[in-house]
Amino acid sequence: MTDKEILQIFKREKALLAGHFLLSSGLHSPHYMQCALVLQSPPLAEKLCAALAREIPKTKIHTVIGPALGGMIVSYEMGRALKVRSIFAERENGAFALRRGFELKKNEKVLIVEDVVTTGKSTHEVAALVERSGAKVAAVAALVDRSGGTAIFQQEFYALLKIEIKTYRPEDCPLCREGKIPLKKPGSRTPARTR
Repeated sequence: MTDKEILQIFKREKALLAGHFLLSSGLHSPHYMQCALVLQSPPLAEKLCAALAREIPKTKIHTVIGPALGGMIVSYEMGRALKVRSIFAERENGAFALRRGFELKKNEKVLIVEDVVTTGKSTHEVAALVERSGAKVAAVAALVDRSGGTAIFQQEFYALLKIEIKTYRPEDCPLCREGKIPLKKPGSRTPARTR
């Protein structure tokens, strides 16, 4: 799939939103990639994740893990495409943890997946969880990389679509200065707060 085809899917599903958004990273942006609107279609989720799985070299991977909520469906579909187990990490007292009986074994090779990467914070937190368990992070992957190259990982990082979307620190946000468009919090990390 080409970048143009992938972007057309996001636009068709109204998943590339325009407005004034507070991202999970704390940054502000005039655009938001709402992958949930694409992933609500199982055929599209399967198609996009299968395309992403083809980007990953034939490395031995035992398990795919994604952070809840955004990475859950991606983890499941990547597990299906790679024919391996799929699990997810959930926040417990503010930190990612394995719950629901999920476990990782020593030296198990794990692929961390996300729907969208902006700063990579959630991915780094999940990587720390994987390493604390004694397992090994084999690679990192996301449907969309909107970091502009700023999200750096110790392992190889694969993204189906790389897109440049402006972000601003809250104190530098021109949308806040204009005061015309209300700030919305569409992410899942923290409760909504506006400015």
